[in-house]
Amino acid sequence: MATEGDQVRVKGKVGEILEVRGAEGDPPYLVRFPDGHEEVVFPGPDAEIEVRGREE
Repeated sequence: MATEGDQVRVKGKVGEILEVRGAEGDPPYLVRFPDGHEEVVFPGPDAEIEVRGREE
């Protein structure tokens, strides 16, 4: 489960989750990558979510 501000690592790229578009923190996510590129991401089972600034 993800929230805005968390980070997602997909295929070696890390980006900040700007918006969670699925129910209850599920994908898809609108993600901004360090180069400024934004895209809607449907991460697969190999993706990792890094929780930022909140207790789980």
